[in-house]
Amino acid sequence: MSKKIAVLAGDGIGPEVTAEAVSVLKAVSSDFEFEFALVGGAAYDDGGHPLPQSTLDLCKQADAVLFGSVGGPKYDKIQPPELRPEVGALLPLRKELNLYANVRPAKTMRALLGASPLKPENAAMDLVVMRELTGGIYFARPRERRDDGNTAVDTCIYSKYEVVRIAEHAFSIARQRRSEIVSVDKANVLETSRLWREVVTEMASQNPDVKVTHMLVDNCAMQLVRNPSQFDVILTENMFGDILSDEASMITGSLGLLPSASLSDHKEGKVFGLYEPIHGSAPDIAGQGKANPIAAILSAAMLLRYSFEDDVTARKIEDAVEAVLDAGLRTADIYQPGLKLASTGEMGQAILEQLR
Repeated sequence: MSKKIAVLAGDGIGPEVTAEAVSVLKAVSSDFEFEFALVGGAAYDDGGHPLPQSTLDLCKQADAVLFGSVGGPKYDKIQPPELRPEVGALLPLRKELNLYANVRPAKTMRALLGASPLKPENAAMDLVVMRELTGGIYFARPRERRDDGNTAVDTCIYSKYEVVRIAEHAFSIARQRRSEIVSVDKANVLETSRLWREVVTEMASQNPDVKVTHMLVDNCAMQLVRNPSQFDVILTENMFGDILSDEASMITGSLGLLPSASLSDHKEGKVFGLYEPIHGSAPDIAGQGKANPIAAILSAAMLLRYSFEDDVTARKIEDAVEAVLDAGLRTADIYQPGLKLASTGEMGQAILEQLR
């Protein structure tokens, strides 16, 4: 029986990098059925809304979603803001598909230790940020602005239920790695963080096989650039996870290298997820063949691992990426003198050849 993958390539470089990820998935299996739909600015240009109902319906019917990127300067002034791609497509997708668990691995690859902004002896890192994705300050209501425009209010709300379900994902992933979790909060100031710490502490006592420690978010930001190798799984709330995962990603040398998975509850016995590179739409280089497709290709590997429980093939893709980098092939964002500069398509083709 074929497995349906909804492909939402989006804007900017999204279609270019997503095409390479689809090619890789086609190369490793003939069981996939791909259905394409518009999202973001492309959907707004086509029909006046960044998330058409037909696109949302396709995602709900699919076994997994492969996502590119959305947005760009041309859409930044759309009114109301709810029609802008980032606000009107990404946030509703996460809410409608119940994608509450964001998994962002950040790993420095052997060949790219020199590309990290940290000294090579400090740059080695292999961690996962487990970010709660549908709660906290980004989603809570009421959200109010005073009529005179001088005061704005954003409300942060978390329930015990929301903390428990994201922590359960973190414990599961930690067991597949080094069995260590650092739970990050701001419990010395915020009531939501105090609830977060209480719940995680209680769950830690019920899961003694996983080591759990707590860290304040400002200290975590400092420790990531001081000694990133100390972290295995970072568990944290929505806004903190947004910031810390971007910080971790830059330690690897480029945003173009890192994938992500946004996971929901089990759907007919399988994990449902949306898989996307963490980088943006980069409209300044769109259509020029300069984009790095590695993050999108590694997102496809995560799709295999989490939605289809195919860790073997996922590892083959990851190994192929690392082998191509070891051989000295580079896209513009990670290029160094003396190495071979590759276009988006050339990098994707090299990874395909390595897989074969």
